[in-house]
Amino acid sequence: MNDQQLLRYSRHILLPQIDIDGQERLLAARVLVVGAGGLGSPAAIYLATAGVGTLVLADGDTVDLTNLQRQILHRNASVGRLKVESGRDALADLNPECRVLPLAERLAGERLNAEVAAADVVLDCSDNFATRHAINRACVEFGKPLVSGAAIRFDGQVSVFDQRGGKHDPSPCYHCLFPEGQDVEEMRCAVMGVFAPLTGIIGCVQAAEALKLLIGCGESMAGRLLLLDGLAMEWRSITIPRDPACAVCGSGEQVSGSPSPLPTVE
Repeated sequence: MNDQQLLRYSRHILLPQIDIDGQERLLAARVLVVGAGGLGSPAAIYLATAGVGTLVLADGDTVDLTNLQRQILHRNASVGRLKVESGRDALADLNPECRVLPLAERLAGERLNAEVAAADVVLDCSDNFATRHAINRACVEFGKPLVSGAAIRFDGQVSVFDQRGGKHDPSPCYHCLFPEGQDVEEMRCAVMGVFAPLTGIIGCVQAAEALKLLIGCGESMAGRLLLLDGLAMEWRSITIPRDPACAVCGSGEQVSGSPSPLPTVE
């Protein structure tokens, strides 16, 4: 690191769990954030300001006036612009050292696989279950840790799914918790609403978990699901077992009896 970087990241470097080695890991890291909306906004902001070297921001949508209540990456002048371009410019103002690669598309198929394979950590800040499951399959296939968040109304969920230990690792994947094809209502904020600070809380937790994974400090949330009741401001932690019959990371026979997933609010 040069002198300017030592000064910029000095408050990280003072932490013995991070130090210069940990900060250098962040500077060398590549993170994929899928979704530049309610959760992707705070997550991307803290990843960029913390010193992540390359941030890939993927979202095919444009900024709408209704987004500005919670999507803090964007401004009034951003309405009508691609979210990834608005986000790139905002992050450049915060930390020009962070290289932001905007992908104005909904990642899928080989394109999704290529971006997941190139990333050190993946953040799922998407807004639909099909994308969530596609991201999870790619992360399992390429052995990448996945930080998943969701928020609707006053309720939030966040967890880490880390399959880097392979099929003999006891850590679950997203499909273990929320099997694809189960009868789940797809709730959208246009109908259900969302409490603005809730997306900031969940997105910040996602950023914190991603930074810990990159640095290699602390204890990962892998194997746990955090549930937030924003009205009572109470957290609840649930242990998530790995499903040995999971269709994605197990033998392939699906089982039932999972908590209800929440979609990410955009």
